[in-house]
Amino acid sequence: MKRMLLAGSFLACIPAANWMIGNIGTVCVPNGPCLIPVAPGVMAPSGVLLIGAALALRDSVHEAMGRRAVLWCVAGGAALSLATTSPALAIASAVAFAISELADFSVYDRVRRHSGWVAVMASGLVGAIIDSLLFSWLAFGVVKWAPGLIIAKCYASVAYAGWRYFRRGAVEAGNVT
Repeated sequence: MKRMLLAGSFLACIPAANWMIGNIGTVCVPNGPCLIPVAPGVMAPSGVLLIGAALALRDSVHEAMGRRAVLWCVAGGAALSLATTSPALAIASAVAFAISELADFSVYDRVRRHSGWVAVMASGLVGAIIDSLLFSWLAFGVVKWAPGLIIAKCYASVAYAGWRYFRRGAVEAGNVT
């Protein structure tokens, strides 16, 4: 049950993020994304909130279900994006999602053997940079929102890495099972 909930949450992030980009934000750019503030003077398309969560959920799926499940979920997420979003946004989302998640997966898979929370940070940073640059360029023809996207996605990676780090300490201390 926990595994299916993780995989389902991961998959749901993609179409929900795409929907948010066109519908929720403090400012909506004509023929562009709806934006939210992510740092003083820095804006990002609103869907970044869920894509940051997707990066952390992908790592959780990896831990709970293994490599093969992650690859199936990445393929499913890209297909779901294509099936539920306008063609231009869907292609940008699917391409950026697939490439960035595979890069994130590759880094996480290699680093996790040494340190789980470092793997989360390293893979999250790689995934955030690739996804942000590719998505901005493919969806909007500019990368001006990429810095905000990277910042917001890194917030999710830091939060998840911190949770993993402190949870590991609690488990080792016998306070959590």
